[in-house]
Formats: sequence, C-alpha cells, structure tokens
Amino acid sequence: MNKLLVSIYKEMLLLRRDMGGLVILFIMPLCLVITITLIQDSTFKTATESKIPILLVDNDKGEVSQMVQKNLAGNDSFSVITQSNGKNIDEAFAKEKVFDGDYQLAIVIPEGLSSGLKTKVEENVAKIMEGFGATDSVTAAKAQKITPKEVRLYFDPASQTAFKTAVKSTVDKMISQIETKSIYDAFSEQLGEESTAAFKQESYISFKEIVPMFDNKEQVPNSTQHNVPAWTLFAMFFIVVPLSINLVKEKNQGTQVRLRTNPVSYATVIGGKTVTYLIICMLQFFLMLATGMFIFPKIGLPVLELNGTFFMMSLVALFSGLAAIGFGILLGTIAKTQEQSAPFGATSVVILAAVGGVWVPVFAMPEIMQYVAKASPMNWGLEAFYDVLLRNNSIAEIWPLLLALFVFFIGMIGLSIIYDEKKRAI
Repeated sequence: MNKLLVSIYKEMLLLRRDMGGLVILFIMPLCLVITITLIQDSTFKTATESKIPILLVDNDKGEVSQMVQKNLAGNDSFSVITQSNGKNIDEAFAKEKVFDGDYQLAIVIPEGLSSGLKTKVEENVAKIMEGFGATDSVTAAKAQKITPKEVRLYFDPASQTAFKTAVKSTVDKMISQIETKSIYDAFSEQLGEESTAAFKQESYISFKEIVPMFDNKEQVPNSTQHNVPAWTLFAMFFIVVPLSINLVKEKNQGTQVRLRTNPVSYATVIGGKTVTYLIICMLQFFLMLATGMFIFPKIGLPVLELNGTFFMMSLVALFSGLAAIGFGILLGTIAKTQEQSAPFGATSVVILAAVGGVWVPVFAMPEIMQYVAKASPMNWGLEAFYDVLLRNNSIAEIWPLLLALFVFFIGMIGLSIIYDEKKRAI
C-alpha cells in the first residue's frame, strides 16, 4: 500500500511540473462544453422560438393562396415576406435570393390554384352526389380535364435535410387542410347549410408528448442535459493523450527502467497512474457539473438539473474515467515515441466519440454504424449518463453498462501488462 501511495505522489509531482498542461485539461473542456451548448441551444431556439424569414410568391391571388399566407404568418417558425422595395416579388427574384443564400426558403404558389382546386372538388362531389341520386347527370357530365398544380419550394443549397423535411411536412399538412375545407364547402353547397351542420372541422386526433416526471413535475430534457454528459465524457477520454505521453516519456528517459530496478511491480506503477488520473477525471466531471448548474444560467443557457442523480452520475463518471485511463495506459505502453502516442490518441478519441454518439445520435447513423457504436466505450458511458439523467433509471438498470466499462478497463490494463512482460522477455 505504501508503494502505491509513493507511486501516486510521484505522478502528482510530474503533473505539478507542467501546470500549463494541467490547467488545459480543465479549461479546454469547459470552453468546449460552453461553446457546443451555446451553439446547440441557439439551434433549438432557431427551430422553436426565432422566426425564419421565407419568401412567398403568390401567382394565384385566390382563396387558397390567402389561406396559405395566413397559415404561414400564424406559424411560430416562419416570417413571411411577399414584397421587396414595395413591389411584389416574383419567382425569378425569389430563386436568385434563395440560391445566393440570402434566404433559406421560397414558396411559389402557381397561377389558378384556387380556381382549379374548386373546380376539381366540385366535380368529385357532383359525381358522388350523382351516385346517391342527389343531383342530375347533366351537372356531373360537365367534367373538365384539370392539370395538376405544383407548389414549388426553393431551398438554400446549404439547408439541412431535416429542415427541408420539416418544411415539406408543414406545407403538405397545410394544403391537405385547405383541400378538406374545400370538400366540406362543396358538400355544403350541394346539400344546403343545415345538412352540413354535423360536419365539424375540429381535429379529432391530437398529439401530446408524455415526458418523465420528477416530484410530480414534468422533466423536459434541454440542450444542457444532453451536452454536459456528452462533452464531459469526451473531455474525460482526452486524458488518453497526456497519460500516454507520460508513459512514453518515462520509457524514453529511462525512468521506467529505474522504477523496475526497485522492488516495485509494474501493476503498482500502473495503479499509481490510474488513481492519479482518475482523480483528474472526477475533478473534470465535478467542474462540468458546476458549470452547468451555476455558470450556464448566467449566460442565458438552461440550468443543469440533476434531480437527485448526483451520486449515480458520479458513479457513471467513475467507471467512464477508468475506461479512458485503461485505454491511455495501453496506448502509452505500446507507443514508442510521443509522435506516435499523441496523434493516435487524439484521433482515436475523436473516432470513438463520433462512433459512440457524442456528435451524431446513434439512431441517425446507418444501420451498420449503429452496430459499430455498441462497441464504443464512449457509447456505454453516454447511454449510462442518459439513463440516469434523462430516463431516471436506477443502478439495477445501468449495471450492465457499468460492468462493460469496468471490463474494458481491466482488459486494457491486462493487455498492457502482458505486452510489457513480453517486450522485456525478448
């Protein structure tokens, strides 16, 4: 036990000699989590609070175009622009502005849309009424060939697919509602106002989001609760870089040889590094939590609400830190130079983060990558964080993820010891 404490003290002295590097381990993750959360929170507000200016070209000048404009103006997501310099905009102007990136979207309503829709609906209603004998065949026989109309959408080439899909869905729903109203109106004309009194246009089916409850209050996840765990995990795994560099330095400077000449096992040396860097990982974690709880509200970001999950979150951070340290020790044991360990360590952490769902949600990945993500220790740690913070799971439900992280740590340490022993035996 005394040898382990001395080993820990030795690691502390090494870290104290490089105070600049030690400060970076804490400051850079803070800058990262604040920046990413600000960006993502701004994106959420853009989608839900800020209105996106869109161009509307009205070539119809009819009832349908008026309803479209009214619905868009009433939508919390859009700000409708129909004029420029006091003149109505045309399709060529809208196309140019959108493709130049000045606007994200332009909607062009074709000429004759209202009259064509009314004629088409009246013909269909007349045919239905004829089948019931409620109208004469002369009226139904006046069918005309009506060319289908296209509502053209121009998107900024830089617009994301998710935004395009959302807009198309909104416009499609809007047009469907207008068509439904036109059908009701046509039946009203055929049957009389009293006959259609039973037709109600209120929505029969509605949607309600059910969110987790805590102390009888709805717990709505926000950008802070998603980002603090994710980027805390990312920062903890970046301990791989200084840890592996430290091990390579000891080999190249002969420190490791001097240590091995003493009656100290390699496991004790690794134990000293594990405890020291685990303390750093936990300090990073606590600092991130404090930032989310006390600094975020002061800069306009949602506060991080733990809702009694502090102990469970700390437990997940502990096992995640062990996994990161195990990976760093293996890398430092195998690498021969700092030029090998530093770039490989940084790149591998970025890859593990990307694969593990830190940047892109796993469900949005291709199917094959979803299977690959399950092999990333970052994914295990991230899922454990989300299970505790967002899903209110207990330790009985997250223990398989904690076990996976611990087994990963043991496996990395075991490989390091085996590799070191074989290398010395040669």
